[in-house]
Amino acid sequence: MNQFLKTLLFFFITSLAFAQPSEQQKLEEKKAQILKEISENKSRLESEKKKEKSVLKQIDQQKNLIGLRQKLLNTTAKQTRLLSDDIYLTQLEMNKLNRELKVLKEDYEKMIVKSYKSRNEQSRIMFILSSENFLQAYKRIQYMKQYAGFRKMQGEEIRIKQQKLKQAEINLQNSKKEKVKVLEQTEKEKQELEKEKKEQERLVKLIQKDKKKIAAEIDKKQKEAKQIDKQIKKIIADEIAAANKRNAAKSGTTAPKAGTKEASKFVLSAEGKVNSDNFKANKGKLPWPVVNGNISQKYGDQPHPVHKNLTIHNSGVEISTTAGSSARAVFGGEVLQVQVISANNKAVYIQHGDFITVYLNLSSVSVSKGQKVTIKQNIGKIHTDASGKAVIKFLVLQNTTTLNPESWLNM
Repeated sequence: MNQFLKTLLFFFITSLAFAQPSEQQKLEEKKAQILKEISENKSRLESEKKKEKSVLKQIDQQKNLIGLRQKLLNTTAKQTRLLSDDIYLTQLEMNKLNRELKVLKEDYEKMIVKSYKSRNEQSRIMFILSSENFLQAYKRIQYMKQYAGFRKMQGEEIRIKQQKLKQAEINLQNSKKEKVKVLEQTEKEKQELEKEKKEQERLVKLIQKDKKKIAAEIDKKQKEAKQIDKQIKKIIADEIAAANKRNAAKSGTTAPKAGTKEASKFVLSAEGKVNSDNFKANKGKLPWPVVNGNISQKYGDQPHPVHKNLTIHNSGVEISTTAGSSARAVFGGEVLQVQVISANNKAVYIQHGDFITVYLNLSSVSVSKGQKVTIKQNIGKIHTDASGKAVIKFLVLQNTTTLNPESWLNM
């Protein structure tokens, strides 16, 4: 391998090795956040048990806890892989340094032996005096000076290589210790996860005793959810009709006839089309409607976590977050409507061209209809129930068609 390729390989290995700590730091921060959420979920779970609230809520909290614990295990697994890569790269660097050091020492040893053999001052003088002319004598003097300088430089290079090797050995030992620590933590988290799963199984068995009552409770909640979904679609349909009527009056055209397919869609202006295209271009990149949280109920039809024969429908996603958290806009837009469903359940509708994002279960709202909002702007406080549980329901619609929010958020 030529010198250029060797140098290129060295810089590649070094850059990879230096990149690891930054990635490790990000994973440490992510772990700290997940551990914080686990602690908060545990506190809420204990609160549920102390107050002897519904077992369904306990199962919900236990489910969130298991999800967070699994996320933590995934993070520690990534850390382990990164540390393994770091150990491998460091070992490669050490092997390279050892080979280079061996060659340097051998060359230096030969040079010292040669210098020892020609150490006699008289032989050096004779080497100069035996020159055929003055120019050759001058060149021989310069050669002797360069030779002495080269010996000194090689000695310094050996010293530097030895220091690098020593530092690489320290880094290797630190990485190995960190890997052991992460593996121990992973094992501990696995044991905790098993305990939480067993606790969930216990709660499931407990709740099976009162299946009829639970089924009635689920049915009641589903009816309430369907009623709210119906109200949401009506509000959006009314806003579409009003917006299209205003636009038609401004342009001197006729608004789409009620009951037609065109009447169920926003007739967009040039600005509206830009807003719609911008929103669509950010699919899968939108920030979450909360700073911290985890999805406790997914979008669409899914079996109940306990009674598998019962189906739950969700028109959006439900995100569990910390008590007292605020909701925030996932994209810039205009407040289309503020709905009061109940004293502790208010909803904010934000328009982004022909897309609408809806934020439900707010105890208070800090925006008003017609107001322009920016991305990540706080729009209200999420309701926290008596058990300390705060859940926001988040919807994404295009006109009156509900979409899966998970495919729009940055997961």
